Formats: sequence, C-alpha cells, structure tokens
Amino acid sequence: MTRYPFHQGCLKTGLRATTIMASALFALSACAAEPAPAQTPTGNQPQESSAPAETAAIDRQALVSRHDVTLDRIDPESPVMVGNGSLAMALDITGLQTFRDEYSAFSPLMTQAQWAWHSFPNPEGYTLEDTYRPIEAHGETYQYPYFNDWAVADENPAIAYMRRNPHRISLGRLSFVTANGEGVAPLDFSEVGNTSQTLDLWHGQADSSFEIDGQPVSVTTSAHRNRDMVLVEITSPLVASGDLGVEIAFPYVSQSLQPDPAEWNADDSHQTALEMAGDNTALFRRSLDEMTYVARATYDDGSTLRETGAHRYVLQAEGETDTLRLLLEYAPEESALETAIEFDTANRGAAQSWAAYWQQGGMVDFSGSTDPRAEELERRVVLSQYLTGVNTGGDFIPQEEGLYSNSWNGKFHHEMHGWHVAHFLLWNRDQQVAASLDWYNRTLDKAQARAEHYGRDGAWWPKMTADDAVESPSTINPFIMWQQPHPIYLAELAWRNDQSADLLEQYSEVVFETADLLATFLVWDDEKGAYVLGPPVIPVQEAYDAGTTVNPTFEVAYFAWGLETAQVWRERLGMERNAEWDEVLEGLSPLPTADGLYLPVDDMPDFWADAMRPQCAGGQGTVGGVDAAGDDPADHDCLNRDHPSFLMATGLIPGGERVDDDMMRRTMMVMDEHWDFRQTWGWDFPMMAMTAARLGETEKALDYLMMDAANNQYGLTGMTPRYHLGDDGYVKNADTYFPSNGSLLAAVALMVAGWDGAEAETPGFPDDGSWVIRYEDITPLP
Repeated sequence: MTRYPFHQGCLKTGLRATTIMASALFALSACAAEPAPAQTPTGNQPQESSAPAETAAIDRQALVSRHDVTLDRIDPESPVMVGNGSLAMALDITGLQTFRDEYSAFSPLMTQAQWAWHSFPNPEGYTLEDTYRPIEAHGETYQYPYFNDWAVADENPAIAYMRRNPHRISLGRLSFVTANGEGVAPLDFSEVGNTSQTLDLWHGQADSSFEIDGQPVSVTTSAHRNRDMVLVEITSPLVASGDLGVEIAFPYVSQSLQPDPAEWNADDSHQTALEMAGDNTALFRRSLDEMTYVARATYDDGSTLRETGAHRYVLQAEGETDTLRLLLEYAPEESALETAIEFDTANRGAAQSWAAYWQQGGMVDFSGSTDPRAEELERRVVLSQYLTGVNTGGDFIPQEEGLYSNSWNGKFHHEMHGWHVAHFLLWNRDQQVAASLDWYNRTLDKAQARAEHYGRDGAWWPKMTADDAVESPSTINPFIMWQQPHPIYLAELAWRNDQSADLLEQYSEVVFETADLLATFLVWDDEKGAYVLGPPVIPVQEAYDAGTTVNPTFEVAYFAWGLETAQVWRERLGMERNAEWDEVLEGLSPLPTADGLYLPVDDMPDFWADAMRPQCAGGQGTVGGVDAAGDDPADHDCLNRDHPSFLMATGLIPGGERVDDDMMRRTMMVMDEHWDFRQTWGWDFPMMAMTAARLGETEKALDYLMMDAANNQYGLTGMTPRYHLGDDGYVKNADTYFPSNGSLLAAVALMVAGWDGAEAETPGFPDDGSWVIRYEDITPLP
C-alpha cells in the first residue's frame, strides 16, 4: 500500500479560477515557491507565488461575517447556540432561555456539557449480562445484548434500565424575571416587543435586543472557548429600576430523557446547596442521585443574588447601575473550576478565542462563482463550522444532536464518530477533537474485554454507549460493525497532519488492536473459499436481518482498507507486516455484485430487480423538501431506502483495487434512478457526493450535495432536521442532526482539496467556468 505521499504546502492552499489553466498555474507556482516537508503542516496563509492577485489570502472575517444569523422574531425550530464544543447553550430570541414554550418540542433551550452524565438509581443492580441472549453463528454460540421486539424493552426492566442509563442531562437555565410585588415572576412573552437578534459568528456571540413596555433591553451572550463558562451582559433602564432580573434555575432529570431531559416538577429529587465564596461569587453544589457537579456564578458589584425558591436564584441590580453582568461556569467538581476571572477578561478571551478558531484551520471561499448554488453552499459550510465548533469537543463522542437536545436516551453512537470529527482533521483543527480521539485509548481495556467476550482478538468498539463505554442493548446495536475501522481511519487522518513518531506511538496500540478485531471477526467459509463478514451483522443500511446478512459491501471494503492501513502503520514504525492480517486480506471475499452492479449485501442477488418494481416508489424525494412526501410505497418491504452505503466503498475511502470504478459508476446511476430519497438521512447526501466526486461525476456530486430532500434542508442557523416517512407523510424526529454538518464539511474537503492521486485542482467541482474557489489549509483525503 502507498505511504500517502503528498506535498501539504501545495495541496492545502488552492484556487479554482474560471479556467483550468489559471488553476494549474496557481498550483505550480504555489508548489514551487517554498517546498514544505511532508511531515510539517503549513499555516493558513497561501504560499508565495507569482499567481494572479486572486490568490491573496482569504479575508476570513469578511467571509464568516457575511453569514451572520439575524432574526427579528422567533424561529421555533432554529434557536441560536453559543458554546465551545464541551459546553453549549441554546438561546431564545432574548438571548437567554426564558421562553421554552415558544419553541418546538425538539428545541428544548438547554445548557449541556459533554461530561455531564447521570444515572437513575439501580437498586436491583442490573448489568449488561442481564440482557444477554444466545446467538448462533458459524457453529458457535455467542451472548449478545439483544432483543427482537421493542415491546420486550418495556417489559424487561434490565433492558429498559441499561438502554436509558447513563444519559446526558440539562445543567441549568437562565431566564428573565420581572418584579412582582415583594417577589419576582417569569417574564411574559406578551410583554416583549421589537425583538432583534444577531449571531456574530466571528466572535461566537449572540447580540439580542427587545423592549418591555417600551423600555429597551440589550443582551450579549457567549461562551468561553477554553472554559465551560457562559457570559451574559444585560443593559436596560429596567435593570436600574430593579424591575428586570435573571433567574438561575436547576432541574432534575425527566424520565422521558429526550429531547428535553429537564424535569422542573421534582424539587425533592435533587439538591442544590448555595455557598457564597466572596462578595460577588456564589458556588452552587448540585446533587442528583449519585451524580454531582458545581456551578459558579460571578457578578459585578452593585448586584445581589438571592434564593427565591427550591433550586431557583435571582440576580438583580442594586443602586443605579443599568447593567447586569454574569459569568456562570460549570464543572464536574469544584477542583475542576479554574481561578475566577473578571467579566471583561472573560469577554475578551471568549471573543479572541473564537476569532482564533476561524483564523486557524481550513477555509473555503466561493465568492465570484456564478453557479446559483454557490452562495448557499458557502453559507452551509460556514454555519456548519460554527455549529460543529459549538457541539463537538471534550472527552466524548458527541450525540447525534450534539449539545442541543437529547436523542437515543442521551447516548452517543460510535459509528457516527467519523462524520462528527473527521472534518476537523481534514480542516486542520485537530485540537478541537484531540480528547475525543483519545476516547479509544481510555476505553481500550473495555473494548478488549468485549472482543474476548465474543471470542475475538483485539478491541471491539460498541455501537451506542455513554461515558461508561457499555453497549446499549437493542434489536440492532450489537450487530452494527461499520464503526470498527473508525479508530484506524481517524488515526490515519491525524497522522496526515502530524507525521511524527509521537503520533504513531499515541495511536498505534489502538490501531493494531482494532486491526486484530477486524481480522478475527471475519470467518473462513469453506463453501465460498473465502473469508466472510457475518452473520451476525447489520450493515450501515440498517434494513437487513442480522442472522442472515453476509458480506455487506461497504463493511467488506472498509475492513480491508483498515487492515491494509494498519499494515502501513507497522511499516512506519519499522515493524514487519502482520502475516495473519495479510492472510485475511488475500483470502477476503470480493465485493458482492450481480448483473454488473454492486449489491448492498451478498445474500440478496435480486436486490436491484426488486428495487426497480413500481411498488418501491423509487426516485422520489429529490425535490420539494418536506412539502413533497409523495406516495407511500405500496410495498413496505422494499429495501431501496435508508443509507445507500455500498457507495461508500469509493467515497469515504478510496476504492483501490477492490472496486471497479465503472461498475460503481453504473451502480450509482441505477441508485440515482431507483432509490427512495425520502427515506434517507442527512449524511447520505454528502456521502453520495464524495462517491460521485471520486468517480469524476462532478455535476452529480453537486446534485447530491445540494439535493432538495427533506433531510437535506439547512435552516436559518445551519441545522438540519431529521424526518422519517410515515404512513401519512413526513414525521419529524428532531430539529437538528449534526452528522449532516460534519459530513458536509468532509465532502467539501474532498471536493476542493482532493485525495491522494487526484490530478485536478478542486476535483469535485465542474470545470465549466461557473465555480471560482479559493481554499486554505485543507488536507486531501486518502
């Protein structure tokens, strides 16, 4: 296998001008200007060259700021967010979280942190072993945390408990209150007028203004990039008069868990202890069953904090000041709180660190393009960089809905880790996800124990879990396997940015243990005369029977890529190739095909003939978004739905010798005609674009990337919804789904910076003069 040679200085900075000659001249001059060692990543400035003036550095602040989000009324499905990846806060139109009821059920306006995990009491002592069922495969019996009917999950208390615990929680709420006699009352939405809000992306700050009975109120809200701290500044004559204050409130945990985990009617189920740590500093010690955390409020002279009810505290001004300023910092324990700082210092730090986020790492500028999709694509790219910066970071894999709302009982999915974080590595923001990647090192012992439990070598990574790294029982979860090569994929992307011995050492054990699992999960099949993958296995396209599915196309290709890449890691470290891995690679089944097309799985040779039947409603869902649900498929057993993951064998990874590009192109075109795009997910569209781009189908790549499908709509703040097709049309399941944003950025990285062996500049875009593209500091894909 190749060692992925590439010249970072040349490939990370590029221009797609209106002619291929201009692109070629720029590429040549940029490469010639200052050859950079392959192991040394460049900064964000273009290399010196004699190229045309258009190759000057991108004005990053102007680019980002032209996509600032502005509202003059509530968008109930798109509240703005501030955060740092470890902690985030969703805001209403006033800049706080007062008007929860004015927003969608899927937009709970909460504050969450990656580290904030809670479990309900477990007096019966349920463990994962209480959910095991025997599964027979290849002459062996394995114990899986599995059930075949969702009704069982409700009837079996062990399954129910293990699925629901641990879970992420809502830490607290900031809201406006008004004077009401001797006490205070929540601000009534009917009293609020002339609302205006701007999300300043460059500084990571929401600027809000409104009126109460004709009196102006201005609010700035932000989050520190390096501390789990929310900053709020409120200015109004109503502050000076004592008629407007801020409530800090803390909830328990709702039994429903999702999308809103906050329970506000269980005061006796949790504890809040207030301790004054100085004249203007309050420490809240929180206890929820066995979970504890702290919050520290720091405020200016001239303000006072008082308890107004159970778990509720109000900050108001005293004297003549018309401004309230609050720093609210959360931590899992008091020792994790850093030294308190002044508001002005924190405010400067928050703004400067967000500006640094934008100044460092990748950037793409589509201005000057005449393709009508260019402006919208640039908006999606900028907002996705912001949203992923707010929702992705810290020590854990993000939830699919990030820190915005709970999904899947507040747990995260390993198979989504690639879509959540690969783009940070491709866009050279490695530090944003360094702790997240270290999750594999921290939980390696549990992954090794899981592999041993299943009679395999190496490390077996779970599908859905929480901070305890325990698999969540399910009809599907234990059989999903496409997350297994992810640690190798992500480590390889990290190495391409930092080709050092230290990085190889940091991830080598995880890479090699993962490869051992890949090799030993595969089983020799005498009848086929080859190693096979499954059963039991459920592929990326979660529509198949775990007990009969064999050789899902992408999984076979991805396992092979992972094993070959692990061999390259051994060579980089001066080690010999692993003979057992090579034996598996040599004997691995070919990707399944029939009639000149790739199949999703090997055991369904009639897949395409079946999918082409009129009853399967193929080709719907490409236009009209959520307003074009179309006809319900006459046959609900049709499988031309969900993820067309066979395309990923040439897209997310290079196809290489195992993939016939012409056959994959034919397969993509047949899929294009016969897939039911109403039943796809947000990351499917960038994924399909990656395949089309690698196959040289650039117009098709853009069509997929910008398809007007229900789950490919990017709202005002850049979030994408999650719809499922029901009997009576679309049914909404979430207001946001962040794998969409992450996969978009990964696809754009591939389309502008290319991949190893790509010959053209910006190879994923048409060379028809309609695209003018400048990009900086983006690494090509393998």
